[in-house]
Amino acid sequence: MKLVFATNNQHKFQEINKKLENKIELLSLNDLDFHDEIPESHETIEENAKEKAQFIYNRYHINCFADDTGLEIDALNGRPGVYSARYAGETCSFEDNMKKVLLEMTGISNRKAKFRTIIALVEEGNTHYFEGIVHGNILGSPRGHEGFGYDPVFQPEGFDKTFAEMTLHDKNKISHRALALNKLIEYLNNKKQ
Repeated sequence: MKLVFATNNQHKFQEINKKLENKIELLSLNDLDFHDEIPESHETIEENAKEKAQFIYNRYHINCFADDTGLEIDALNGRPGVYSARYAGETCSFEDNMKKVLLEMTGISNRKAKFRTIIALVEEGNTHYFEGIVHGNILGSPRGHEGFGYDPVFQPEGFDKTFAEMTLHDKNKISHRALALNKLIEYLNNKKQ
């Protein structure tokens, strides 16, 4: 089975491709020779995931999925949320976003947060959604060098390491993206039977 993962983020592509363990032929946007930006113009994670998958499906007519993820911090009323990737501005880096969050969290004792991923699968024109959530806390300073995004400041519940201190293998067992992906894989496997 061929599936396109509609993302320009190579970290995400590698993370998900490793999780699929060659069960599905996963195509990247590079494989399709697509190098443009995919629109993300909505106010919710669900709508953005669907828009990205639908955009590529409509263009290439290959079943496609896309994800959108938000870091939702309780004390910041759910921010950065849908704006997680560009929280510090349109051309910001992962580090810029992390610094902005840490600055906004200065002096705040409630550090509860969650990572939420929605995968939208557009299959033969129909859309299916798969959600993964990991609860945790925002640390006062970054720790670790693995992963990307807010991983160095996010410590998942029940663990003494941040996502950035975990190996990709360990993170893939518990991450929000992994949980959503497991649901997608279960769905695809059930369809094959």
